[in-house]
Amino acid sequence: MRRPSILFLNRVYPPGRGATGRILRDLARRFAREGWHVTVVTTGPQRAKERDGSVRIIRIKGAEKPSGLFEYSWIWLRLLWTALRLSKRNLVVTMTDPPMLVVAGNILAKLKRSHHMHWCQDLYPDVLPALGFKVPGFVLGWFKSLSRRALKSCDRVVVIGRCMAHRMTDDGIDPAHITMIPNWPDFELVRPVNNNAQAVNGHAVAVEGAKPYQELLKDGQKFKVLYAGNIGQAHPVDTILDAAEKLNVEYPEIEFIFVGDGPRFDAVARERSVRRLDNIRLLPYQPIGNLRSLMESGDIHLVSMKEEAAGYVVPSKIYAAMAVQRPCIFVGPEHCEAAQVIHDFGAGTVVAQGNADDLARAIVHYRMNGEDWFAAQNGAADAGKVFMPKQSIKAWMERAWNVVEGDLRRTGS
Repeated sequence: MRRPSILFLNRVYPPGRGATGRILRDLARRFAREGWHVTVVTTGPQRAKERDGSVRIIRIKGAEKPSGLFEYSWIWLRLLWTALRLSKRNLVVTMTDPPMLVVAGNILAKLKRSHHMHWCQDLYPDVLPALGFKVPGFVLGWFKSLSRRALKSCDRVVVIGRCMAHRMTDDGIDPAHITMIPNWPDFELVRPVNNNAQAVNGHAVAVEGAKPYQELLKDGQKFKVLYAGNIGQAHPVDTILDAAEKLNVEYPEIEFIFVGDGPRFDAVARERSVRRLDNIRLLPYQPIGNLRSLMESGDIHLVSMKEEAAGYVVPSKIYAAMAVQRPCIFVGPEHCEAAQVIHDFGAGTVVAQGNADDLARAIVHYRMNGEDWFAAQNGAADAGKVFMPKQSIKAWMERAWNVVEGDLRRTGS
């Protein structure tokens, strides 16, 4: 039996920044190590053909940060056109950047007679209103009809949250064709570490020689509330800024740290200046070598999501917090995957958007109550053992093989 072949389509692939590109690279490399012929069609600053180890990369020219519908549509068309010019692959896997890529995958699979799996990171077009796009109702309905027909034609749909699976089944997608595989943290966050160096910024874990929680606070160290990563349209920070303003004077030892870049970070910087928030610090995007120490530096991690985005988006930041054993405060809806993970493991607190008083109280509680902080930290550590890259990637490999196995054995190709 010949080696199976797989084609991935996604706008982002390293060195381009983006969480979907990072996890795609992890998965593509694993497929290649398992003997698959792997091709990724993606974008870059220039057209190029590259190799990432055994993974073949084909890049079309595309903006790193597309500015509107026209640019996204042009990228969509060029990704499809480039894929159509390739020889048949046993399996086509589409992601969700650009939006509606599942439709392109459906066209490609039918014309090439390939199998098709869709890896749903965001549910389009449903999430567009939550992202601030004003789309006429009839246009949104037409796009949704195209999307649902394409999803129903897939051999399998992989979703990253239970809430997303519920949205799809409510719209008539066969539950038997849906698999929930959570995203995973960066490998840099789950590598073995030296226990002697494990307590970063104080009370991450109880290790020999580490100072007790209360002593560290007396030392005058800051209690760091960390927001690391993209601040997209689905991830509002108004509630976080309001909470920072409430704590600015009374609790000067509590520091809010935002790490990243982009226009939304500029907006945070403006608010910090206007409100004179001395308890907010902004750091630029950090290289991968700094990732673990950065994530471990936070005493509490913050994750934010709009109420109306529940089931359409699943923030992956929560898995990074769990990987470094940090309690997490999720500012968003109760009925979504991120909130469920926190409740399942007792790994933090969920606060509704707009409730800055509750957020401020939760932060102060963890700052003042070492017992509850350690309880949440233990919950995060338990969750970190579950949401591991190897487990999600193994599940992906099994589902992909199940989709193509019959044809490969039947045809010997």
